[in-house]
Amino acid sequence: MSAVGQTTVAAPSTGPGVLSWPQAREAARRAGLRPLPAIGLPLAETLGRTLAEPLTALTDLPAFDTSAMDGWAVAGPGPWRVAGRVLAGRAEAAPLADGMAVEIATGAQLPSGATAVLRRERGRTDGTLLHERGHQSLTTGQDVRPRGQECRRGEVLLPGGLPVGPAVLGLAAACGHDRLAVRRRPVVELLVLGDELLASGVPGPGLVRDALGPLLPPWLRTAGAEVAEVRFVRDDFGLLRDALRHSTADVVVTTGGTAAGPVDFLHRALAEAGARLLVDGVAVRPGHPMLLAELPPTGIPSAEASPGGRHLVGLPGNPLAAVAGAVTLALPLLHARSGRSASSPALAPAAVGLPGHPVDTRLLPVRRTADGVVPLAFDGPAMLRGLARAEALAVVPPGGAAAGEPVELLEAP
Repeated sequence: MSAVGQTTVAAPSTGPGVLSWPQAREAARRAGLRPLPAIGLPLAETLGRTLAEPLTALTDLPAFDTSAMDGWAVAGPGPWRVAGRVLAGRAEAAPLADGMAVEIATGAQLPSGATAVLRRERGRTDGTLLHERGHQSLTTGQDVRPRGQECRRGEVLLPGGLPVGPAVLGLAAACGHDRLAVRRRPVVELLVLGDELLASGVPGPGLVRDALGPLLPPWLRTAGAEVAEVRFVRDDFGLLRDALRHSTADVVVTTGGTAAGPVDFLHRALAEAGARLLVDGVAVRPGHPMLLAELPPTGIPSAEASPGGRHLVGLPGNPLAAVAGAVTLALPLLHARSGRSASSPALAPAAVGLPGHPVDTRLLPVRRTADGVVPLAFDGPAMLRGLARAEALAVVPPGGAAAGEPVELLEAP
């Protein structure tokens, strides 16, 4: 069952075997500590993947002394006699003797002998002579980017384990790379469980529109995953068992069926599929009946099998509860399988008191203000309105957080 407004009652989050929120996050991270293999790909195909090894410079940056401004490359003190022009991308100009200058474009290679660049707005020409405007004297090296200012050939620029974003792509290209060694993406199959779900249109009586099929795949991709398939599975034990048995994904993510209702078959299906439960309930609201399991090998050839094993993350069916399950279990697991380095938690003060659960951690949609984070309305387990306006989920400790108290933030993609 995976419906907004489901009526089944989950086991208390304080029951035996239930992990605290930090314990559950750590268990998910440790489950994925054998990252997937490294592959070499062209730069254009690496966005969103993870560096499998440190990024080193293949050249000095810049590779030659460069003009940082449009103006004139000058040698020695002025005034200077102007002789020629140097443009970016052109061959190196003839050396400059003292008292000489050439007009130069931003990014052009500085002629040997040049001691500085005089910006265009600070120079004036009088026939063939160039004079400096104003009273501020030109200093040696002014507006010159010296060779190797940013890095030297062979220098390590970034550590392995970082996600490849646009800036990483730009840096890799600038320092000479055409390909990068990155981790294979963990392949995820999303199984959306429930008879009551519609994939399109306005739902009628007894039916609800599926929100998690559209919501979860983009969020999982931000964690480095490749979402291969989104499948709807009816409330049928045999169908769910077979879906688990036949999946070849590195990670299976299910929505709904994690509690103990009459059609909540996930625990039984995992047992018959030979899975081993690693997390079965987390002391967090919303989303406490979430689970993490290790799946048995698929029986496919070992060269194609998933190193480090296969896993299932069972999310509750209510939308905000499912998101809580995703950030608690799915994202730490996927980050680890992708080979991403653990990052320090982001903290921000609470601008006002943040309401908490008496004994469980609470994940609360919030927005940032100049004074800190503030909670948003519509934060119930079945609601998405607050999350849609949120910039982050605040990790509120049991009992709540007082105004001014720092809280951990989980960024909303």
